[in-house]
Amino acid sequence: MDRFFGPQGVLAARLVPYQFRPGQLEMAQAVAQLLDTAEEIPSDQATSLVVEAETGLGKTLAYLIPAVLSGHRVVVSTNTRNLQDQILQREIPLIREHIAPDLKALCVKGRQNYLCLYRWRQLQASGQADLVAGGEEKTVDEWVGETVHGDRSELSWIAAGSPFWQKICCLSHFCLGANCPEATGCFLNRLRRDAAASRLLIVNHHLLFSDLSVRRTGYGEVLPRYETVIFDEAHHVENVATTFFGFTFSRYQILDLTGDVERSGEADLTGARREAVLNAANRLNGTIERFVTSFPMQKGRFLLQGLLSEHLEIRTIREDLAAALEHLGLCLEEITATEGPWQQYADRARELAARLELITVEQFDDLAPEDVHHTHWYERSDRNLTLYATPIDVAAELQSTLFSLVRHCIFTSATLTTGGNFHYFFERLGLPPETPTLSLASPFDYRGRTLLYIPGSTFPQPTAPDYPQAQHQCMETLITHAGGRTLALFTSLSAMDHAHRALRDRLPYPLLLQGSAPRRVLLRQFSQETDSVLFAVASFWEGVDIPGESLSLVIIDKLPFEVPSDPVIMARTNRIKALGGNPFNDFQVPRAILTLRQGVGRLMRTADDRGVIAILDPRLFTKGYGRQFLRSLPPSPVTRELEDVAAFFINQHAIQR
Repeated sequence: MDRFFGPQGVLAARLVPYQFRPGQLEMAQAVAQLLDTAEEIPSDQATSLVVEAETGLGKTLAYLIPAVLSGHRVVVSTNTRNLQDQILQREIPLIREHIAPDLKALCVKGRQNYLCLYRWRQLQASGQADLVAGGEEKTVDEWVGETVHGDRSELSWIAAGSPFWQKICCLSHFCLGANCPEATGCFLNRLRRDAAASRLLIVNHHLLFSDLSVRRTGYGEVLPRYETVIFDEAHHVENVATTFFGFTFSRYQILDLTGDVERSGEADLTGARREAVLNAANRLNGTIERFVTSFPMQKGRFLLQGLLSEHLEIRTIREDLAAALEHLGLCLEEITATEGPWQQYADRARELAARLELITVEQFDDLAPEDVHHTHWYERSDRNLTLYATPIDVAAELQSTLFSLVRHCIFTSATLTTGGNFHYFFERLGLPPETPTLSLASPFDYRGRTLLYIPGSTFPQPTAPDYPQAQHQCMETLITHAGGRTLALFTSLSAMDHAHRALRDRLPYPLLLQGSAPRRVLLRQFSQETDSVLFAVASFWEGVDIPGESLSLVIIDKLPFEVPSDPVIMARTNRIKALGGNPFNDFQVPRAILTLRQGVGRLMRTADDRGVIAILDPRLFTKGYGRQFLRSLPPSPVTRELEDVAAFFINQHAIQR
């Protein structure tokens, strides 16, 4: 790897400017060694490597180049579209130009991202295509004749959730397979052929785990066979695996099914058959509404345990709902037409009935916590009710699907360690303790270009009644010292809204609020208006990449502990306790540390950036666990005095002038 990443290597000779980074070379060597020497390992267990590579190290090239040179088919799995775009638009062209000119690489997305020729032709034949497409039928038809894979992203004016796209995209329950009259020109079939011929596949975590879930059933595969998986943004692996190894049943799923059945029935059936199918769909619609109404009206996430015994009407209507699904399935199976989606609709009805039974099974009431493998819960929102059976521990599922399927697994992210070790990450994914690791620090000059501010000993604790007022006053002072240019991250929507209301008339800067506009619009405005302040929660703790003077201050309202009453969090803490562990230290603190590190990482995006990180939570010094958080943060000088923050920004302004 030295001939590519070394001071006199290929990259140094051909890229201007290029900065040699020892950590990048060390990571590339570790990846290459894993891919070269894994032949001796037993085939029932993938060999793994875990690499924490902080921002600025160049980790993407550090794993891509040895992966391309390995000769294996490699799947690179990311959590965000931004990273996929970076790999496809920057790294892959660079590798083709300087290292592997014949490299075949392909981005594979979920099937709903591709146009279904059959559904498009059907829409055209109905005479409604131009109306539904907003007068753009000709544009779409010309594109269909030119596109290679029918990828929606090539039509920038069509949003993923647009009603028009939902009528023409590929969906599994509409696929006619070998019976489809458009099978020869099918974009999805072409994509699969091209994927099978590619050595490097770029996917997201959801698609990869969708593939693993399908393989687990033995009924096919989403991706062609692969030997190596590289997880970038690997701190998301457990959460995504939890989603795909669990089960859901919702009102929207039922309405999607009945809506499809009704549209097809009205268009393609006649007489008694049409009446029977539409009546069955109508019966199911009515029953799901009764089922939803029988649940408590409070919005939020709640355990199912005990609910069925306390609300007997739910059990009764559940049986009615299962019967309505069975009846619809029978009606659909009686349609003998060789073409059309009837069998797919029937399979969906059967699948939903099976999920309903699995999730609402009552035997979990009597099991000890250590014997419970799923937590059963529900979530009520304004218009939907969703039931869940969520795995408490995904380690066993990963062993039986991922680790037993592939030869190599590489996990990398800027945030994998907590308190300086990988113990939490290993525990949650079930990695063997002998798995090799690397922890590579950012090359950025945190000591010389940043400052970490934590309020002094008189600052109230987050649970104190006067904490919000003190927090808002401190935020006002910090933002004023920074001249705006602030990303303020909050642990709850209510805290964000409260702070925004308190400060909007006290600060002379443009204040942007998450939810007031789409994410991309807010980020563009925040980047362009260099004195603006952005108030945000949740997704803005990650993936915000604003280099330069627009972002000089990151404020975090408090340590980001999750709500302990959340059903999944509660089930996992109960299991850890039942097995003799300490849920707070073993689970809640590490998760909060990883989230905090992501938020802190928004400040330094390039070597030229500089600024202040402010965490308005004195527990970093007043609680014993605060030391773990501090050990996990970048090596910024720490101050508890606002005067030091003011001096930092005065010096920064002087340097910029």
